[in-house]
Amino acid sequence: MHKSFAGLLLAFLLPLAGLAQNVPQQVEISSGWQLQDIAKVTDGGEKIATTGYNPAGWYTATVPGTVLTSLVNNKVYAEPLYGENNRPEIISEYLCRTSYWYKTTVTVPQNYSGKKIWLNFDGINYEANVWVNGKKAGNVKGAFARGVFDITNLVTPGQPAAIAVLIAPQPNPGIAHEHCIATGMGKNGLYSSYDGPTFLCSIGWDWIPAIRDRNSGIWQKVFLSATDAVTVKDPFVVTDLPLPATDKAAITVQATLKNVTPQKQTGVLKGSIGNVTFQKNITLEPNSEVIAQFTPQDFKQLNFKNPKLWWPNGYGPQNLHNLKLSFELNGKVSDEASIKFGIREYSYEVPTSEFLTISVNGVQVICKGGNWGMDEAMKRVTPERLEAQIKMHQQANYTMIRNWVGQSTNELLYEMCDKYGLMIWDEFFQANPGDGPNPKDVQLYLDNVQEKILRYRHHASIAVWCARNEGFPPKEIDDALKVMLGKTDTSRLYQASSTDGKGVRSHGPYSWRKPEEFYTIEEAFKTETGTMSIPTIESVQGMMPQKDWEEINDDWAQHDFAKGAQKGHLFPGIVSDRYGKIKNMADFVRKSQLANYESYRAMYEGRFAKLFDPVTGVITWMSHPAQPSFVWQLYHYDLEPNASLFAVRKACEPVHIMYNEKEGYIQVVNSTPNAVKKAKAVITVYSLTGEKLQSNTLAVEAVQNKATKIEGFTLPQNLSATYFIKAELFDAKGKLISDNFYWKGAQADNMQALDTMPVAVLTATATKHTENGKLYIDVTLKNPGQTPAVLAHLQLRTASGARVLPVYYSDNYVSLVGGESKKITIEAAQAHLNGENPLIVVDGLNVGITPTQANGIEVKLNMNAQVSNWPETGLPFSPFHVEEKK
Repeated sequence: MHKSFAGLLLAFLLPLAGLAQNVPQQVEISSGWQLQDIAKVTDGGEKIATTGYNPAGWYTATVPGTVLTSLVNNKVYAEPLYGENNRPEIISEYLCRTSYWYKTTVTVPQNYSGKKIWLNFDGINYEANVWVNGKKAGNVKGAFARGVFDITNLVTPGQPAAIAVLIAPQPNPGIAHEHCIATGMGKNGLYSSYDGPTFLCSIGWDWIPAIRDRNSGIWQKVFLSATDAVTVKDPFVVTDLPLPATDKAAITVQATLKNVTPQKQTGVLKGSIGNVTFQKNITLEPNSEVIAQFTPQDFKQLNFKNPKLWWPNGYGPQNLHNLKLSFELNGKVSDEASIKFGIREYSYEVPTSEFLTISVNGVQVICKGGNWGMDEAMKRVTPERLEAQIKMHQQANYTMIRNWVGQSTNELLYEMCDKYGLMIWDEFFQANPGDGPNPKDVQLYLDNVQEKILRYRHHASIAVWCARNEGFPPKEIDDALKVMLGKTDTSRLYQASSTDGKGVRSHGPYSWRKPEEFYTIEEAFKTETGTMSIPTIESVQGMMPQKDWEEINDDWAQHDFAKGAQKGHLFPGIVSDRYGKIKNMADFVRKSQLANYESYRAMYEGRFAKLFDPVTGVITWMSHPAQPSFVWQLYHYDLEPNASLFAVRKACEPVHIMYNEKEGYIQVVNSTPNAVKKAKAVITVYSLTGEKLQSNTLAVEAVQNKATKIEGFTLPQNLSATYFIKAELFDAKGKLISDNFYWKGAQADNMQALDTMPVAVLTATATKHTENGKLYIDVTLKNPGQTPAVLAHLQLRTASGARVLPVYYSDNYVSLVGGESKKITIEAAQAHLNGENPLIVVDGLNVGITPTQANGIEVKLNMNAQVSNWPETGLPFSPFHVEEKK
């Protein structure tokens, strides 16, 4: 028995002996960091980077994080994005004009013994000098460059290592422009652009105030890693489909191998994609670097049959595959790398158009999306928060995000866009020439651009590399980028400017406009066009103190509501003239949701009315807020969506029925590759009181990738001062495909009669269930009366009244005519209810609700949003604005 067991054990161990050993795990260094202004430190890196150094009076540092984030977390400053906490008399501009020491200690793992040991910085801003155990380890410069330092001879496995980092801010932080009512938004950017690869918008733009440290600091991950003699980095996959067929895929795999020793090294590079494996022998000369490649010509297993493809949102699933690479020396893994990639192929032109037309896997895709100025004003980006933001873009039926000037460049953004099917128009680090000069250090700029390309090019979601916002890069940079991309990535389009070439154009406008004005098309692919976007009353209350709620003052200007491209100073007058005099802040918010819905819907419908003839793309300025704001957003900074998101969701449906607000006819927009056949449209016109004035049933045949005019509809003669148009599209089996609801004035642009509508009291039934940690609530709203209920808004809270955020609604801000009902599904994390039952509060333009409590869910009126619950103030501008107008 003993011999038998020993033999069995030996038989089990022998195969294991032939397996390569994995490289040791990385060690993230995110705790124990301390921070201090260099002006308060007399010692240098040689002394600070020692285990015995006592940093008396230093702050606990947040890493990853910026200097200002650390100071806020230490309560040196209150939250900068709340109220006017960010004014220079509160947070000094000194922060961007001094350097900071960071210090920590980490124990080097024992199993790093005998290995090359690396200290890695995924991102610092702007320049870092690094010491380890009293010795200078190296330097890294530019916000988008990686710092990788060989510290093998500076540390001892199993022992603590002291790390000191001196972070210098960008040398040209510029002079901040303060946002206020009297002078408006001021100028954008300017001198910070001299420094090239940095967060140049942190000097202040018309959508973000100046960030006082200009986001200096260790803003991305820091970690230790260990390898043997050869490293594997920057893996990349290129996929090729024999279009129009998609039943095969030829896959090319490459990575950079680097011999970090003075001896020649010979080993085996091994790779796998699922169950498919491949390998080759490679010899590297001393201290050399090579690009190793596996091609489908040489490795037949890289010709995939019936591959699972990656598609943009709405066109198919977002299938992702795992590539694993390792380099083995003498049977041991020297280094390894893995990435997720998608099998897909981009193309950028079609025979029927001279304009930029993006196709994926041979299918034309309408690029409907939003600009991201920056992910978060202070670079406080978490996986949970970012996923919520990207998921709301998916819910908006978007297919694209534009990473404006590369300010949101972050691994998390690409991962989430891969997951949710959002293509990325991805830019490098130059703003409009009028907003800032060219970078002084061209080589530094190009080095950071190359780092960005090499780090992120494997992501399926990147569709376009763009060199500059609203202008061309200098010829020296343009020429260098073309050469660089020719060597690093030929699988995407290189677009030199966001506002030129093949029908591409930015330049707004950016202020609120009448819906019909969005139908004027001067370009095929619009990369910037925007409008105001007012958040909910609860979001407004959450962004500023109560003293500022009922007067449009400098606090509002700090949050982008003032003179500027958005023309915030004109917006209250527009709302009053269009929907009735503003009584107070609650009234302003509810009427602004009408303006949000009208303008954001028209922004897309106006262009989709000419789908692919010539329109191929429209990207709103902006879809995502970097700070609490009144403008350019689908959802607020606190993650609560406003009416804008649901207007976009409606307009961007794959098959969509719409009323052409300029020409007065009905269209069906079909952005899918399949025709809509034997469908019918029902178009009903209602009076202000809900009387049915006219109803038409129209036959619909809508070809693919086109907006089809549906004949047979004209408005009746007996219109009320304000009337409603309800459009419904049913498929051949009678299933509802799309519906839409418009409010219009018999006198153009005058819908003040909406302010006189009686309250439409809705009823609600709700049920809930949980699944995988998520709470799902189905709410059916019904309008039992005749008066239409306009923009009924649901808001999920806990039973004690706290808003649940983030939350996802299948629809919201819905309008119901008499007798109509609609089911809305709400999704939220169960944990966010803190063990309480859900409460759903309801508000709207003229919406009431019959309170109910059943199935563990309470539904009631949102009293906070009721105009009658607040004194009439007229929501005046501050005296500074009045004086200026006079």
